[in-house]
Amino acid sequence: MRFHTRKWVKPEDLNANGTLFAGKVLTWLDEQAVIYGIIQLENKRVVTKYMSEINFMSTANQGDIVEIGLEVKKFGHSSLTLNCEVRNKMTHETIVTVDNIILVNLNEAGKPAPHGKTKVEYVKDRLEKKEKEQEGKKP
Repeated sequence: MRFHTRKWVKPEDLNANGTLFAGKVLTWLDEQAVIYGIIQLENKRVVTKYMSEINFMSTANQGDIVEIGLEVKKFGHSSLTLNCEVRNKMTHETIVTVDNIILVNLNEAGKPAPHGKTKVEYVKDRLEKKEKEQEGKKP
């Protein structure tokens, strides 16, 4: 699993118990999953369709740094299924896990659309490929 994002737990992120609010963690997690999907599927129209059971395993306190890890489980016809873990950056203690987050690729009409992707691609590899293609076209 690759950990893509770090968040600093601030006073506005806390619940009445003085620990990290579950709703804030889920907001961060969902946002990062969709951003990851947008990058992988190369489409701004990616939405969350489903989240499986959300397992809260520990908490975080003000001042803690948490990181969000994502990995692709499966590329579907118009979907992308991810696995997620949120953990404490310093201790690596798991805060939340979600086994399945299903994202859907949408067309301009807001309907599910095939994305044609079958494997994880990295932006740097796409950029290098474009550069090579452009070099081949130069006179």
